[in-house]
Order: sequence, then structure tokens, then C-alpha cells
Amino acid sequence: MKEKIVVSWSGGKDSAFALHKLLLSDQYEIDSLLTSVTEGYQRISIHGVRESLLEKQAESLGIPLRKMYIPQECTNEIYQDIMNDQLQQLKKEGIETVMFGDIFLDDVRAYREDMIKQQNMKAIFPLWCQKTEQLIEEFISLGFKTVTTSIDTQKLSHEFLGRVIDESFIRELPEHIDPCGENGEFHTFSFAGPIFKNTVDITIGEIVEKGRFHFCELLDSEE
Repeated sequence: MKEKIVVSWSGGKDSAFALHKLLLSDQYEIDSLLTSVTEGYQRISIHGVRESLLEKQAESLGIPLRKMYIPQECTNEIYQDIMNDQLQQLKKEGIETVMFGDIFLDDVRAYREDMIKQQNMKAIFPLWCQKTEQLIEEFISLGFKTVTTSIDTQKLSHEFLGRVIDESFIRELPEHIDPCGENGEFHTFSFAGPIFKNTVDITIGEIVEKGRFHFCELLDSEE
């Protein structure tokens, strides 16, 4: 019997591609997607995508969704307490492994592993230490579709916001910008690809500026 695993899910390209790699390995039984949602805004934390689109995304993937609600002013201590509660619940259900889509940030990996180990669980990173240039190239060639939903304007021009990541997007990126946005330059929402049963229909809405971070409103095309 395969070991059950929960996928730490942001809705973006890295978690989607890591899930793809996980499915190809055929080593685990995917129990669910775990996503943090900011209360009040009802959006995927950091990425700024509406909860309703997150639900449609999970439905298209055919994987149950676990939502972890965090407050708008969420300190690291509060986040850890909420996450620990979630991990303890997973442990009670016999799930002891969590997947993350991180690629090369050692401090982020160490933080996640420490948090997981405190609950006597383990973390896996299917994309770890792979070259981001090759990852994004493979991601696009396989037919994945993802759109940028937030930009750190101290790192990247807002002109890259609300765009589907394709070959031209990658070519236009400044040399110092990681093509997977691993340093927080941009965040995304994946809406089509080999792991999806159907395309999550979206429409690009207005741009919202919140200081250095600019967000692109994604709307449900069916609404």
C-alpha cells in the first residue's frame, strides 16, 4: 500500500509542477492539497487568488482541498501555531509526509523541515536543486499554463503582471530575475496542463497596487 501524502499547495506553477513529478513517481497516494487562505480577503495567501478559483482548480485536479485559514496580520508565530494544528490533524489521520515545491532556497527548506520534524513527520521536495531554466522550459513544453498574479515591483516591472508564462515571457525577463521567480519576484496561478482534467477558465481583471506588491485580479470566466 502506498504511503499517503499531503501537497503544500499555493496554486502556482512550482507546486503544480512538483505535484506532476510526484504523480509520475507513483510512490505516494495523494491525500489532499493544503492551502493557506487569508481570512477576510478569502484569497490564497501571498498569491492573492480568490478562494473560489482555488476550489475550481482543486476540482479540476480531482484532489480534495484542505484550507488553512490565517489572519490578515499573521506573524510567524501565529502561522506556526496554525500550521502545527494542521500537521497534528494530519498525523491523527495517519499522514506523515508533506510535499513542498521549493527549488533552491536553503533557509526556506530548513524552516519547513524543522516545522515538519517537530511533529515527527517528513517533507519531500520533488523539484529540489533542479535548474530553474530547465524546469520552466519543461513546464511550458508539457503544456502547463500559468499566469502571474503578483509582482514584487522592487525586483520586477509590473508589466510582467497578468501575463501567461511562455517562451516570450522568459526571454523578456531581466538577466538577474530567476525564471521560476524563486526569489519572490513573482507568483502565479496554474490553470491548465497535464495534471488538470479541464482548463480553469479565468479572465484577467484589474491591477491592484499594495505598496511594492502589485496584484492582478483573476476572475472566474463562468461567473
